[in-house]
Amino acid sequence: MATTAHLFEEPFDADEYIERLAWRTPGGGSKGGAEAFDPKRLLEEFQNHIEELKQLDEKIQRKVEKLEHQCHREAKEFAHKVQDLQRSNQVAFQHFQELDEHISYVATKVCHLGDQLEGVNTPRQRAVEAQRLMTYFNEFLDGDLRSDVFNNPDKIKEAADIIQKLHLIAQELPFDRFADVKAKIASKYHDLERQLIQEFTAAQRRGEIGRMREVAAVLLHFKGYAHCVDVYIKQCQEGAYMKNDVFEDTAVLCQRVNKQVGEVFSSPETVMAKLIQNIFENKLQAHVKEKLDETRHSDVEQYLKNLYDLYTRTTGLATKLTEFNLGSDKHTFLSKLIKSIFSSYLESYIDMEREYLRTRGAMILQRYYDSKNHQKRPVGAGSIQDLKERIRQRTNLPLGPSIDTHGETFLSPELVVNLLQETRHAFERCHRLSDPSDLPKNAFSIFLLLVDHLCVEHIDYALEIGLSAIPSPDAKNANLYFLDVVQQANSIFHLFDKQFNDQLMPLISSSPKLAECLHKKKEVIEQMEVKLDTGIDRTLNCMVGQMKHILATEQKKTDFRPEDENNVMIQYTTACSKVCAYVSRQVEHVRKSMDGKNVDTVLTELGIRFHRLIHEHLQQYSYSSMGGMLAICDVAEYRRCAKDFRVPLVLQLFDTLHALCNLLVVAPDNLKQVCSGEQLTNLDRNLLHAFVQLRVDYRSARLGRHFS
Repeated sequence: MATTAHLFEEPFDADEYIERLAWRTPGGGSKGGAEAFDPKRLLEEFQNHIEELKQLDEKIQRKVEKLEHQCHREAKEFAHKVQDLQRSNQVAFQHFQELDEHISYVATKVCHLGDQLEGVNTPRQRAVEAQRLMTYFNEFLDGDLRSDVFNNPDKIKEAADIIQKLHLIAQELPFDRFADVKAKIASKYHDLERQLIQEFTAAQRRGEIGRMREVAAVLLHFKGYAHCVDVYIKQCQEGAYMKNDVFEDTAVLCQRVNKQVGEVFSSPETVMAKLIQNIFENKLQAHVKEKLDETRHSDVEQYLKNLYDLYTRTTGLATKLTEFNLGSDKHTFLSKLIKSIFSSYLESYIDMEREYLRTRGAMILQRYYDSKNHQKRPVGAGSIQDLKERIRQRTNLPLGPSIDTHGETFLSPELVVNLLQETRHAFERCHRLSDPSDLPKNAFSIFLLLVDHLCVEHIDYALEIGLSAIPSPDAKNANLYFLDVVQQANSIFHLFDKQFNDQLMPLISSSPKLAECLHKKKEVIEQMEVKLDTGIDRTLNCMVGQMKHILATEQKKTDFRPEDENNVMIQYTTACSKVCAYVSRQVEHVRKSMDGKNVDTVLTELGIRFHRLIHEHLQQYSYSSMGGMLAICDVAEYRRCAKDFRVPLVLQLFDTLHALCNLLVVAPDNLKQVCSGEQLTNLDRNLLHAFVQLRVDYRSARLGRHFS
């Protein structure tokens, strides 16, 4: 059994167990072993081993039952012990409660006894203190300060406590009987106060924070405590302003002092606020006054720049100072300090800003016109010349020659940038320096000055000059510069509009002034658009007049009735070639001068007028068969030129005109069929008849019957 027992060692493997049992049995090994394999012997060994396992199982089962019985018995015994312990714990808890109640009772008695003792001791201490003060008072009364506390410098703290109390008592005594002693106490009071302040000052110079704290605590009950704080503030600033930047020096000083006041004074926020107030009312105010007063009347531009810079840096410094403990309402406190420095300057700020912008804008404009050697013409002065000019602009009547500007648009990108730059700086200053309630009104007044200088005095004036320079429609070889004026005016107005949105809108977006600004802007745009439209219309008339002049001088009657019908070698006429070349240049000019939908609008109008001119021009001639073919070639070239417009309506008009020209060459019998074609069927029959009448064979071939 012992041999069998060790076979059950963990980890147990049944297959391995059987193999080991067979290997230990003689004749139970493999056939290749020392003994021959004997299955009967192995079976017998297995049967015997099974019996042994059964006996082992019974033995183990009996042992398990014995252990279970023992475990149940011990569990009952343990349960009884736990119950006994619980009863004992309950008894102990009751004893503890009784003891706690007894302790509370004793503590109450002790507290009561302590109160009784204190009630007896406090009057006694007061009596002792009163006796002590009376002794010191007698010394003042006798005029002989014998006590060591008044003569020993090391006991100045104790002496200060005594004299402070004696000083309070002396205030209650009648003056006529105790005038002398009151004067002596007051003298000693002020003497000790002076000594304490001197001691505080010396400790501050030595950097002894602990001693400063002790002296400040003693002085707290003296009237000279405020003077002690003033001395501390004054000494803090000694050597602090060594750089040229008073704002940076102030920030560094306050950062350093803020760490120290909490270790020295019992109310550091009061001391810190007093330090900042002292700096603002002295250092900063003197610095601001010096910087601004020296330029206020001599250089307004520099004055405004200095005011903006100083105010910005002061508010920036105030923002840094808000991180310190300055009391409950530090933002209001700092705002009042800033207002006390700048109020006199801010009251007159917007008047100076407007006057500066008015003067500066006029100077920039005058400097530009001087550089062009141009004397500005008065616009709308009511003279006869102005009346003639306005009539000519609106009616195209030839009332004298137009002004020759030699190609000058009188619009300057550099001038515009300067004006917008000045206005941008003005908006920035206005945003920073204006009171929030006055900001929209002030910003609007700056905007009006920009409108006056940029839109009226510069753009509008350039448009007036440009309109005056547009030649009459019948002028020959006219140079058309108004489109250049349009191009530059559009570019300038885009810059104006950008500044309106970027700089002005944030300042007025939430105020009633927004509606006024938008109305003013709309009014300016409409006024300029009227002049631009007038100028473009007259320019288009000039273009058409130039085309008409080319056709009148270059087109010959024989072009469409050649003497030799069989010897025509050209693809299209010279007049057609020159007109197409001129139109292409003008189309390109329009594209460079316009942007967006304006390009299509202007080219559409030009294309319609171009088509009308060619249509009317063709109706002035009569056409032979070969002449009609040449007219078709001309119209085909015009149509190719019309493609450059990239306007479907214009191309459609020339397609129709091309179809009309086919009536000049089609066989008489096919006229009715051609007139019913897709492109001509919707046209007026009189128009078709008019074109057919241009044929030289109209009467001989009796073509009119096709329209009867």
